[in-house]
Amino acid sequence: MVIERFDIYLVRLEPTVGAEMRKTRPCVIVSPNVMHRYLQTVILGPMTSSQTGYPTRVACHFANKLGEIALDHLRAVDHTRLVKRVGHIDPQTASELLRKLRDLFN
Repeated sequence: MVIERFDIYLVRLEPTVGAEMRKTRPCVIVSPNVMHRYLQTVILGPMTSSQTGYPTRVACHFANKLGEIALDHLRAVDHTRLVKRVGHIDPQTASELLRKLRDLFN
């Protein structure tokens, strides 16, 4: 399986603990492509249909729905949790995602 940064996959997030995002949901791959060649894990940001406007979230439009990429719920998961590729975020959303990640970890 070739995994690319900014691809959207359905990901099985269970089991979870506490306030972690649950169920199988679309998630954006945020880890760099070089990581995918050497490791069996990816870093992802779960997508949600809620629109909170939190500073740690990126507004997005996917599958005819408005929502957010929740960078406050970043997770590293094994490739086996990836169910299937369902899309790719647009370049403008990708740029905003990278900007928010820089702000988050700066």
